[in-house]
This record gives sequence, structure tokens and C-alpha cells, in this order.
Amino acid sequence: MLMPNWPALLLTPSIALANASVAYALVTPACASQSTSTLHALCAASLVACVVVTVPVARRLRRATPARRHFVDQLASMAGALSALVVLVEWLAVLMVSPCAA
Repeated sequence: MLMPNWPALLLTPSIALANASVAYALVTPACASQSTSTLHALCAASLVACVVVTVPVARRLRRATPARRHFVDQLASMAGALSALVVLVEWLAVLMVSPCAA
């Protein structure tokens, strides 16, 4: 079954934005409990979601001949890769900065 390219084009940026918003909301509870496991779980789940949605589009793009590569497929795979990179950078911030740092 062929997966459409709209999830990689529209959902992955939304996942990255939701990751930033929810992570920001979870900072206070993480500081209160002195545990960043929920923040790490959120970032890991967001990164996996971005990759799972992007990989089928990227595979379809790689299998297509140069004459059959569509702009939307290319745009969707780039948007998915960029969103995965954004989530990874947000996760690095969780790793490096304590949630209690003021």
C-alpha cells in the first residue's frame, strides 16, 4: 500500500511544534519531581513519530526515476527530515539544561 506524502509534509512540523509546547509545559513537573524521564520520553516519541512518517516518502522518492520525482515528494521528505532535526535539537536542550535552571 502506498502511503500518501501529506503526513510527512503536514504532520511532522506539527509534531515538532507540539513537542516544543508539551516539553515546555512539562518543565515545572519535571523540576518538582527532579526527573527528566518524561521529557526524554516525549522527545524520543516525537523523534520516532517524525522518522516513521518520513521514511516511506523518502523511500518512494529514492526508488523513483529522476523523471518521475515529484516536487511534493521532495518537499515532504525535506520537511520530515527538518522536523526530525528540530526534535533532535530540542532533545539536546533537554539533555544539556536542567529543568530547574532559572
